[in-house]
Amino acid sequence: QVQLVESGGGLVQAGGSLRLSCAASGRTFSSYAMGWFRQAPGKEREFVTAISWTGYSTYYADSVKGRFTISRDNARNTVYLQMNSLKPEDTAVYVCAADVSSSRLKAGTSDYWGQGTQVTVSS
Repeated sequence: QVQLVESGGGLVQAGGSLRLSCAASGRTFSSYAMGWFRQAPGKEREFVTAISWTGYSTYYADSVKGRFTISRDNARNTVYLQMNSLKPEDTAVYVCAADVSSSRLKAGTSDYWGQGTQVTVSS
Protein backbone atom coordinates (compact mmCIF):
# COMPACT_ATOMS: atom_id res chain seq x y z
CA GLN A 1 0.00 0.00 0.00
CA VAL A 2 0.99 3.57 -0.68
CA GLN A 3 -0.58 6.48 1.15
CA LEU A 4 -0.54 9.87 -0.55
CA VAL A 5 -1.25 13.21 1.12
CA GLU A 6 -1.41 16.42 -0.91
CA SER A 7 -0.85 19.94 0.37
CA GLY A 8 -0.27 23.44 -0.94
CA GLY A 9 -3.58 24.23 -2.55
CA GLY A 10 -5.34 27.54 -2.07
CA LEU A 11 -6.74 30.66 -3.68
CA VAL A 12 -4.57 32.64 -6.07
CA GLN A 13 -5.14 35.37 -8.61
CA ALA A 14 -4.77 34.72 -12.31
CA GLY A 15 -1.13 34.94 -13.30
CA GLY A 16 0.02 33.80 -9.90
CA SER A 17 1.84 30.67 -8.77
CA LEU A 18 1.34 27.78 -6.37
CA ARG A 19 3.41 24.76 -5.46
CA LEU A 20 1.65 21.55 -4.55
CA SER A 21 3.32 18.77 -2.61
CA CYS A 22 2.42 15.11 -2.31
CA ALA A 23 3.98 13.15 0.53
CA ALA A 24 4.04 9.38 0.14
CA SER A 25 4.36 6.69 2.73
CA GLY A 26 4.20 2.95 2.63
CA ARG A 27 5.98 0.98 -0.05
CA THR A 28 9.19 2.18 -1.66
CA PHE A 29 8.40 5.57 -3.12
CA SER A 30 11.27 5.50 -5.58
CA SER A 31 9.77 2.43 -7.28
CA TYR A 32 6.70 4.34 -8.43
CA ALA A 33 5.98 6.74 -11.20
CA MET A 34 4.03 9.70 -9.83
CA GLY A 35 1.41 11.88 -11.37
CA TRP A 36 -1.03 14.71 -10.87
CA PHE A 37 -4.61 14.77 -12.06
CA ARG A 38 -7.31 17.37 -11.63
CA GLN A 39 -11.07 17.46 -11.58
CA ALA A 40 -13.12 20.59 -11.99
CA PRO A 41 -16.78 20.77 -10.93
CA GLY A 42 -18.99 18.97 -13.42
CA LYS A 43 -16.05 17.67 -15.43
CA GLU A 44 -14.20 14.39 -15.78
CA ARG A 45 -10.90 13.87 -14.03
CA GLU A 46 -8.06 14.73 -16.38
CA PHE A 47 -4.38 13.92 -16.53
CA VAL A 48 -2.09 16.85 -15.79
CA THR A 49 1.45 15.53 -15.55
CA ALA A 50 3.57 12.51 -14.61
CA ILE A 51 7.17 11.75 -13.76
CA SER A 52 9.03 8.46 -14.04
CA TRP A 53 10.40 6.73 -10.97
CA THR A 54 13.89 7.94 -11.86
CA GLY A 55 12.72 11.49 -12.43
CA TYR A 56 14.39 11.53 -15.83
CA SER A 57 11.17 11.49 -17.85
CA THR A 58 8.26 13.89 -17.48
CA TYR A 59 4.98 14.18 -19.33
CA TYR A 60 2.49 17.04 -19.50
CA ALA A 61 -0.98 17.70 -20.79
CA ASP A 62 -0.96 20.27 -23.56
CA SER A 63 -3.05 22.62 -21.44
CA VAL A 64 -0.30 23.00 -18.82
CA LYS A 65 2.85 22.55 -20.88
CA GLY A 66 5.27 25.41 -20.30
CA ARG A 67 3.45 26.58 -17.17
CA PHE A 68 3.58 23.58 -14.81
CA THR A 69 6.62 21.60 -13.69
CA ILE A 70 6.62 18.26 -11.92
CA SER A 71 9.58 17.12 -9.84
CA ARG A 72 10.33 14.56 -7.17
CA ASP A 73 12.62 14.13 -4.21
CA ASN A 74 13.01 10.42 -3.54
CA ALA A 75 14.94 11.11 -0.34
CA ARG A 76 11.91 12.96 1.03
CA ASN A 77 9.28 10.65 -0.55
CA THR A 78 7.67 13.72 -2.06
CA VAL A 79 6.54 14.84 -5.49
CA TYR A 80 5.95 18.48 -6.32
CA LEU A 81 3.88 20.40 -8.84
CA GLN A 82 5.03 23.95 -9.49
CA MET A 83 2.22 25.86 -11.18
CA ASN A 84 2.99 29.22 -12.77
CA SER A 85 0.94 31.64 -14.86
CA LEU A 86 -2.22 30.18 -13.41
CA LYS A 87 -5.51 30.69 -15.23
CA PRO A 88 -9.10 30.53 -13.96
CA GLU A 89 -9.55 27.33 -16.00
CA ASP A 90 -6.90 25.68 -13.83
CA THR A 91 -9.38 25.76 -10.94
CA ALA A 92 -9.92 22.18 -9.77
CA VAL A 93 -9.20 19.62 -7.12
CA TYR A 94 -5.67 18.37 -7.76
CA VAL A 95 -5.04 14.74 -6.93
CA CYS A 96 -1.72 12.96 -6.59
CA ALA A 97 -1.34 9.41 -7.93
CA ALA A 98 1.25 6.64 -7.80
CA ASP A 99 1.66 3.71 -10.16
CA VAL A 100 4.38 1.33 -11.26
CA SER A 101 3.88 2.57 -14.81
CA SER A 102 4.01 6.14 -16.08
CA SER A 103 2.16 4.90 -19.17
CA ARG A 104 -0.79 3.91 -17.01
CA LEU A 105 -0.76 7.35 -15.39
CA LYS A 106 -0.78 9.01 -18.80
CA ALA A 107 -3.71 6.78 -19.74
CA GLY A 108 -5.60 8.02 -16.68
CA THR A 109 -5.33 5.05 -14.37
CA SER A 110 -3.40 4.46 -11.19
CA ASP A 111 -3.05 2.01 -8.36
CA TYR A 112 -3.02 4.68 -5.64
CA TRP A 113 -4.72 8.04 -5.23
CA GLY A 114 -4.57 10.85 -2.72
CA GLN A 115 -7.57 12.76 -1.39
CA GLY A 116 -6.84 15.91 -3.34
CA THR A 117 -6.22 19.58 -2.64
CA GLN A 118 -8.33 22.47 -3.93
CA VAL A 119 -6.79 25.06 -6.23
CA THR A 120 -8.89 28.11 -7.04
CA VAL A 121 -7.72 30.75 -9.49
CA SER A 122 -9.64 34.01 -9.48
CA SER A 123 -9.86 36.27 -12.52
